[in-house]
Amino acid sequence: MNTIAARVATPNGGKYVRQLCKHWSHKLETTIEGDVGTVTFPGARAVMAADEEAIAISISGVSREEVEPLTDVVARHIDRFAFREAPLVYEWNWVETAD
Repeated sequence: MNTIAARVATPNGGKYVRQLCKHWSHKLETTIEGDVGTVTFPGARAVMAADEEAIAISISGVSREEVEPLTDVVARHIDRFAFREAPLVYEWNWVETAD
């Protein structure tokens, strides 16, 4: 499994996670529990967990080629909902996982 992650500073993360999951629920499988949302894309899955300071985002999939483009997709969509704060700062890092 290939996983890329970022922690994005914002005091409104829970609101953005809920908005984004609702937005994508029309086209993709999504779940939301409190301030944690999951979006299942073809070939990858994004998990976003917000607290009072930031959103922790991880995107995982079988291949890096499917995962990496989603960093831009997720960031652009969050920035749309965070237009008063945008652009937010996303520092993506590949995470080593034991599969």
